[in-house]
Amino acid sequence: MRITGFRTLMTVQEWGRPVGDANGVFADGVTSVPLVLVDTDEGITGVGIGPRVDAEAIFAALEGEDPRGVTALYDRMLRQTFKTGHAGAVFGTIGAFDTALWDIKAQVAGEPLWRLLGGRDRRVPAYASGLDIGLTDDELVAAYELYAAHGLRAAKLKGGLDIEQDRHRLALVRDVLTEAGHGLRPSLMLDVNESWTRKQAVRHICELEQTLDLAWVEEPVRRWDAEGHAVVGRGIRASVATGENLTGLEQFRPLLAAAAVDIVQTSAVWGISHFLRTAMVAHAHDLPVSPIGNTPIGLLHAATCVPNHIVSELQDLRPPRGIALDLVIEDGAFTLGDSPGLGIKVDEDAIASSVSGGPSAPSGPHVRPAAAGRRLAATTVRYSAQL
Repeated sequence: MRITGFRTLMTVQEWGRPVGDANGVFADGVTSVPLVLVDTDEGITGVGIGPRVDAEAIFAALEGEDPRGVTALYDRMLRQTFKTGHAGAVFGTIGAFDTALWDIKAQVAGEPLWRLLGGRDRRVPAYASGLDIGLTDDELVAAYELYAAHGLRAAKLKGGLDIEQDRHRLALVRDVLTEAGHGLRPSLMLDVNESWTRKQAVRHICELEQTLDLAWVEEPVRRWDAEGHAVVGRGIRASVATGENLTGLEQFRPLLAAAAVDIVQTSAVWGISHFLRTAMVAHAHDLPVSPIGNTPIGLLHAATCVPNHIVSELQDLRPPRGIALDLVIEDGAFTLGDSPGLGIKVDEDAIASSVSGGPSAPSGPHVRPAAAGRRLAATTVRYSAQL
């Protein structure tokens, strides 16, 4: 079997409501979802979700190779782009190719990837993550009632701009999940997307912790600030979660050396091989790992075979346009199916009618505000009022 070519597609996630974080909001709720499809001479195609920057250059490391050698091919792609391959979108393109190769490998074996990787239980615990900072109170409650109807009893809210607003919104979701769980206390997390300084982070979370029990605070300071994460971790009761925007094991090393992270996260777009390696490094430090992403199908399969997976992010309950996934969301978990490979089916005709969105927009959560980390008072204007 040989790799013969690749194709790229762009589809969209249609949320039907505003989505965003402390850095901004997509008012129309439409975000872009890039795909990489890898073809073989035996008619088997693998699918990866992620960027396509420098795809031609990266593919040079794969063309004509046997896709079943995915682990070696992952390192070959990193060598092919060694000056840029451990950073940003290029690392994401490698991750998309890597995910597609794992998909092919499992299809050839005639097994779902979770089984090929050595997983025993196809059920992957999930938490709700609504990218919800632009929602009104009524919209927020309605969104998390829907998550609760699928059995979810843990939720991560976006915040970081206003202590009392965060307290109010977290309490609303806590009450929704508590009622759905018949009195069982839910797990609550807060994600501020790198919007604070160290002092702001400690002050904000300590204020919230006077009335709320937070499981973790996510990305409280800039992703590379190992000392800052350690300072925050020592100053609050909640765990510190970070890592979704780190690319390559070398970027985790300062955080681990400084004992600055309690929950190690990796993004779905960085690929399966990266997740497996990061999970093992985290395990060596007795730390849990948690995947991040709206369609983390590859990492869900991989999560079944690592000893330290704790919970995976569930964003939209629906897949992107033109994408069908062999999984169900029930009883607070993703339950993976038996389809060979990742269980992804791509409807290219449906995708052809998609509209572009997301990072091509002039503003939104992909653009860091000039005042981020320098706000002296709460941001009182709601995003929804600005759009």
